[in-house]
Amino acid sequence: MEYLNYILFALIILFIVQRFMPTKGVKNISTQELKTELKDKKKQFIDVRTQGEFNGYHIPGFKNIPLHQLSKKTDKLSKDKEVIVICQSGMRSQKASKILVKSGFTKVTNVKGGVSAWN
Repeated sequence: MEYLNYILFALIILFIVQRFMPTKGVKNISTQELKTELKDKKKQFIDVRTQGEFNGYHIPGFKNIPLHQLSKKTDKLSKDKEVIVICQSGMRSQKASKILVKSGFTKVTNVKGGVSAWN
């Protein structure tokens, strides 16, 4: 029985570590670095917050595709261009980055800290 407790504990730790580890193939940048990236018109800028959050405030240049709709709307994005993803704090954009990588995107960048770190 004690053996099962060790296995359960190890699985919980593994789950937690995987949730917070950066996704393989995803670049992470700061909001300071984002200011330079925004000048590049060849890149795609996606805000994965809800429509209400986006309407309340968004960074000019970003297009809104809420996280829950992203997997259905990846066809609206070019796989040839880099995709820079942002949310409120960086958690949803990290999930969005995983979705994009699994969908075949090879140039994906996550903005650490999200819109909250922008100001």
